[in-house]
Amino acid sequence: MGDWQDLAGRIEGETHVLPVRVYFEDTDFTGLVYHANFLKFCERGRSDFIRLLGINHTSLANPKSGDPAVFVVRRIEIDYLKPAGIDDVLEVVTSCAEIGGATLMLAQEVRRDEMVLARARVSVVLVSSAGKPQRLGQMVRGALERFVK
Repeated sequence: MGDWQDLAGRIEGETHVLPVRVYFEDTDFTGLVYHANFLKFCERGRSDFIRLLGINHTSLANPKSGDPAVFVVRRIEIDYLKPAGIDDVLEVVTSCAEIGGATLMLAQEVRRDEMVLARARVSVVLVSSAGKPQRLGQMVRGALERFVK
């Protein structure tokens, strides 16, 4: 069986693009995507962006050396601009807006064709298993620096 890399979307220039199809389970009683599911789509986009850069959650949580660490969401700002419906094919577009000592600020858009349906800014922090912020190592920083706008 192949590695199914296409499941993680693709890198286009300075962004990551993840296609997402809207299923019945993503919608509410009106037939439109329930607002919280846009957050799930964005989470998948962030996770696969990091994965395609060679950084996966498993290796951070279970490192061969050093302390375990995970990315946690600190803050999300999201604007819902247009609805999405069942069977729509969306794209979650993710870019790295800022790199701090222990934080990343990611800019995300959920689009249908070229139309932006939702726009989010997400602050994530690398923390130890005890919950303390950890400085971003060179592996993470080096992988993301070319994406900072």
